[in-house]
Amino acid sequence: MLNQDSYKQHISAQFNAELEAVKNHLLEMGGLVEQQIGKAVDSLLNRDSGLAEEVIAGDEQVNDLEISIDEECFRILARRHPAASDLRLVLAISKVTTDLERIGDEASKIARQAVKASEEAASSAGSFVEIRHISNHVGEMLRQALDSFARLDVDMAVETVVADRSVDAEYATAMRSLVTFMMEDPRTIGPVLGQMWALRSLERVGDHACNIAESVVYLVRGLDVRHVEPDELLNQVEDRH
Repeated sequence: MLNQDSYKQHISAQFNAELEAVKNHLLEMGGLVEQQIGKAVDSLLNRDSGLAEEVIAGDEQVNDLEISIDEECFRILARRHPAASDLRLVLAISKVTTDLERIGDEASKIARQAVKASEEAASSAGSFVEIRHISNHVGEMLRQALDSFARLDVDMAVETVVADRSVDAEYATAMRSLVTFMMEDPRTIGPVLGQMWALRSLERVGDHACNIAESVVYLVRGLDVRHVEPDELLNQVEDRH
């Protein structure tokens, strides 16, 4: 039989293993969602309906991971009653899981636009310059956000939050450009509207990546920085060093 100290050590080891497992499952989900976004954008740029259908079908796996991770978090909260930093970790994982599931939804939306684009005749509106540029930017944001979570790197998380301002500016510029394009040539209205919906999805991916980064700041520093302007965020994080 285990004595009291050995029993406590055994329980602690089990708890740590459970926390590590759910964190690893979250990062697995993050990797899958990254792939979904990449494939969705590729399917749109290349008018590849087969790849787009693959992305749409893959959303079920993302949803299954969300449910599984939520159940793990619930079991940990119910059985372990974590406190302090461990509680923040479980809450952060639950929050990030939601953001990842929504990024998966945006990937599906882009893929559906790709299916429509593949059925349309190629036109001068089909260069997708804006989509190519912004997808690269938000893809890097997502990678950075997930890396900051894996490494518990606050500085990297803050960089991600600050980068969202640039994405928002690029999105606004791209939308104005596409509106002008439609006004100059009404025949492009259908394809360009599809591009606008895809751009909106990419902008939302940037927002969710920003949310993930904010969760890292909360996890590591205990700071709730939602709705905080980037300049003020930098000040708050520096004050907690």
